[in-house]
Amino acid sequence: MAHRITTLAELEALYGPPIPSSLTKVTDRLTPEYRALVEAAPFCVLATAGPNGLDASPRGDGPGFVHVEDDRTLMLPDRRGNNRLDSLKNIVADPRVHLLFLIPGVNETFRVAGTAEIRTDPDLRARFAVGGKEPATVLVISIDRAYFQCAKALARSALWDPATRVERKSLPSTGQILAGTQALAPEEVAAYDEAMPARHQAQLY
Repeated sequence: MAHRITTLAELEALYGPPIPSSLTKVTDRLTPEYRALVEAAPFCVLATAGPNGLDASPRGDGPGFVHVEDDRTLMLPDRRGNNRLDSLKNIVADPRVHLLFLIPGVNETFRVAGTAEIRTDPDLRARFAVGGKEPATVLVISIDRAYFQCAKALARSALWDPATRVERKSLPSTGQILAGTQALAPEEVAAYDEAMPARHQAQLY
């Protein structure tokens, strides 16, 4: 217990004051420079909170898949998934969201905090159709705070360095991971893994 931080005063005394630029870079809207980061990003993490706890869910598509409607509004089409709906259920209960954008090869990340509405407007869904397939819903996100994160975390992780790439075959397959949580016969694992690439391709949109 003697080495646990339990108060803000203890925490702030340990770390010291924030770097001034970490505060001045925060805005309540997208600057032209921040807009460029959103439009270049093919991937983000959507964080939500609800009665059953917190959720952080990956979202991705072509660069700019999170559409900048204006400097205070983002639109995120909800593509096909597993229908757990963890993020959407949370948003129904609590509209607060946080987005963390990543751009391949760029160590700075970009963060947006705000509130989201789940919309089903036919014209809005049609705007985000891919190959004739519309998203079931579109998240309309009102920005409260926007700021970029410095490069230290991704630099330390060497995330974009080809030398750090992990061969997928060196880790348990998707079927093997499922077998670890439920009773699957070896032939079921093999069949699942064999069918997975085609299944994913057919269900992208």
